[in-house]
Amino acid sequence: MAQQEHQNGGAEKVVATPVSFTALKPQLLVEAPKANDAIQFYKTAFGAEELGRTLHPKRKAEQELPLILSAELKLGASTILVSDLVDDSASAVKTGANGVVICLETEDVDAAIGNAVNAGAVADGEVVEGEGACCGGRVGKLKDPYGFVWLICSPKKCAGTEA
Repeated sequence: MAQQEHQNGGAEKVVATPVSFTALKPQLLVEAPKANDAIQFYKTAFGAEELGRTLHPKRKAEQELPLILSAELKLGASTILVSDLVDDSASAVKTGANGVVICLETEDVDAAIGNAVNAGAVADGEVVEGEGACCGGRVGKLKDPYGFVWLICSPKKCAGTEA
């Protein structure tokens, strides 16, 4: 029982407030001032739709191109945020652009990879199928011009649903 209490946060009984999450929005931090270029790439390569944009309030007058504090992009049923990484921003933790990997599901893996490569991405290896692929389908890997790794996957095949 003591081990169970420790794993659950201690012996004190704490009633958690129910929380419902509605979305996961990975934030892609791009070396300033390249966020606008990254946004254009994601629109061209993946058909992203820009839902909104907030400019960095302190940088508008200082620069020819205002820095992007946050741009919200819709990709399929998901949303990501793209931001310029600036020294004085709250998110200026320099974790490196390669720390984020994004998986996009599609029925047409080859066409999706082709679009991304045509827009400036670099394919990393061949498309893998079956047991060698995550999700049990077809998977291709690529790196965009900003250092982010993308997995382009066919939809997951659940056990017992294959014909």
